[in-house]
Amino acid sequence: MAAETGLSHTAAMILQAISSGCGYGFSLMELTGLPSGTVYPAMRRLERDGLIRSQWEKQAIADAQQRPPRKYYRLTAAGRATLMASRKRYPLLARLVPQPEEESV
Repeated sequence: MAAETGLSHTAAMILQAISSGCGYGFSLMELTGLPSGTVYPAMRRLERDGLIRSQWEKQAIADAQQRPPRKYYRLTAAGRATLMASRKRYPLLARLVPQPEEESV
């Protein structure tokens, strides 16, 4: 899939980070080392392309932690398939953004 869609290394890193448990933008930036000007536009494209989905957390959760609400991201089935293809295209991807355990697809 990644080879056919021309998925960038940056987008592949973001998919890998989301699959490893980083669910919101700032955690993705911390894990990947990518700046917000790269991460957020890439996540919008990934969501537009159906590879990730987003959902805002409940306001009460954010209020309890005295911070703004976070928008959490997760992979779709197409995103998981694309990530698997990306791992073949970018063999060092797992080293850049390691996964604690392999997801069952």
